[in-house]
Amino acid sequence: MAMKRYFFTSDDLDDLERFEEELEEAGITTPQIHVLTMDDTGADNHHHLHAVTSLMKKDIIHSGLIGAGIGACMAALVLAIAFLAGWTDTAAGWMPFIFLAVIMFGFFTWEGGLWGIQTPNVHFKQFQDLLEDGKHVFFVDVDPEHGPIVNKLVKGHPTIRKAGKARGAPRWIVAGQNRFRKIVVESLP
Repeated sequence: MAMKRYFFTSDDLDDLERFEEELEEAGITTPQIHVLTMDDTGADNHHHLHAVTSLMKKDIIHSGLIGAGIGACMAALVLAIAFLAGWTDTAAGWMPFIFLAVIMFGFFTWEGGLWGIQTPNVHFKQFQDLLEDGKHVFFVDVDPEHGPIVNKLVKGHPTIRKAGKARGAPRWIVAGQNRFRKIVVESLP
């Protein structure tokens, strides 16, 4: 069963911090909770808020993967043309064409990442206007059975508004983040 992502909006970081604390007291771990805001300084001053990193605010990974897909197609095209034209039967053989294919793959992946660094994350585009108006987007990834807990706790926060649901982060990512955090907390004083 997939995790669900619940989105909320607010213009009060103090209330969002209290909401995050209540969620953690209810058993929802920090890697499941995030705040997306354009006010990085304000989020930094609320030490208990788990803000979305600057890197994740951009569409680098998504666009980079698209670029990698295009690069793989271009690399295959280079190899196919070289083979069909008979250029691989020369003294040079396959090496220059394999090298060119690798360069094509790398170039398009790099270009995809450069494109992504200029655009907002595809998962957060729907909130761009709210963010520019000074609002903050709070989201939490939970198993479906924890949804009622989230809905119950949000009722105690009048400044927080529901903003929708989506598919959450993969469970294995959240579990890995929880394990990493546990190892760091237990082994590093």
